[in-house]
Amino acid sequence: MKATCVILDIGGVLEITPETGSTQRWEERLELPFGTVDERMRDVWQAGCVGSISEREVHEQVAARLGLDAPQVEAFMADLWAEYLGTPNEELIAYVRGLRGRCRLGILSNSFVGARERETALYHFDELVEHIAYSHEIGVEKPDPRAFEAICTGLEVRPGSCLFIDDLAVNVEAARAVGMRAHLFQDNARTITRIAAHLA
Repeated sequence: MKATCVILDIGGVLEITPETGSTQRWEERLELPFGTVDERMRDVWQAGCVGSISEREVHEQVAARLGLDAPQVEAFMADLWAEYLGTPNEELIAYVRGLRGRCRLGILSNSFVGARERETALYHFDELVEHIAYSHEIGVEKPDPRAFEAICTGLEVRPGSCLFIDDLAVNVEAARAVGMRAHLFQDNARTITRIAAHLA
């Protein structure tokens, strides 16, 4: 069992996830003021991020709080998932795939209930790495230190042997605070160079 470890974020790193404007389009369609959806749904979105609500309950709350019928709820959620899932960062995924057997590989992602099933079906991240810690499954989000502890426990590695890659500076700093090496993702070239240096 090799101790050296690389841990990656999903959204903004393994997935390219630009904003699509779907929430704003729904607000226009429903003739709601800008920001209404997030204002009404904020606690539901947060609950979904830490797994304290089911997908069915999310749909029920969307219907109740936004006044949508069942087909509208399905369409609304489909738009949100399209933005959430984005498109695969093929170059980085291919590079990480080539690391299998050279180091331990993991994913630590702030997620939403239902993410594992969708990302497994679309991108097969479960085959890319050895362990995935989703916030909606472990009950805490980055930058909480417990999120980093969870992925280290799952991979059976020490923080000091890990390189963590994320597109948010606050999460990179949190990883360093628990003893990991960390890299702020800006592009594939610099990230691949940093991983190679870590493994060297």
